[in-house]
Amino acid sequence: MVAAALSSPAMAGDFRFDRDTLAFTNMTVFEYQEGIPHARRDKEKVARYTRRCFVMSRTVVQFCKFARFDPHAPALGDKELARRIRNVTRRPPWHPDLPADQRVVFPGYRDLRQLSVKRGFILQKNIGLGWPTYLRIGNYRMFFNHSVRYQEKTHQQLNAALERREFFIAYLSDFPTLHINHAVLVYARKNENRDGVDRYDCYDPNHPDGPRELKWLPETKVFNFQKDNEFVGGFTRVYHVYGKAFQ
Repeated sequence: MVAAALSSPAMAGDFRFDRDTLAFTNMTVFEYQEGIPHARRDKEKVARYTRRCFVMSRTVVQFCKFARFDPHAPALGDKELARRIRNVTRRPPWHPDLPADQRVVFPGYRDLRQLSVKRGFILQKNIGLGWPTYLRIGNYRMFFNHSVRYQEKTHQQLNAALERREFFIAYLSDFPTLHINHAVLVYARKNENRDGVDRYDCYDPNHPDGPRELKWLPETKVFNFQKDNEFVGGFTRVYHVYGKAFQ
């Protein structure tokens, strides 16, 4: 169906935050105040969805590349919906996007955002576990790839990917300080370029309300990420993940 095909972008240039992201939040393990972690003071044990920033960033790309939506057809039951979600999220995110007639169809919803509002619990149960991301082979780079030259190369790769209208999942780390240890999806380079600074829009799984900003500062040749409650803001290294096998 034409409406369904149009609701499933395959490239970063077609990405819309209010349509193509997940409505639920990747919750933090600790409570934060101005980027400083504290033990949680919750008196009641509440089921919390945590440690999924890699999983959620990857899922958004997979749905953009391998799924489409048909809002005019009846919605699926939980079992079949779960099966189709796994069909999408078990595909390598670096594989080419599928043509519309080969995509996994999700009837009853106009886009991923609406699906995650209405059936968020089913999505959470089927897009993947959080703990395996700590064991990813590509994570080893955080321990020794700290050079300015490596970050310059990453900046070039980021711009090249966006020029090709591809997605770029960024692993943010300032190891060994560990003010930040996080993954976001970079989907657009902003047109503004004040003082030569490159600015990028990101989907941050911790903040489903709107885009966050990543910056490249040419004078110091470093990346900076936007300040929020969980991060003091400023310096971070960037490592490209899910762009190819074992990355």
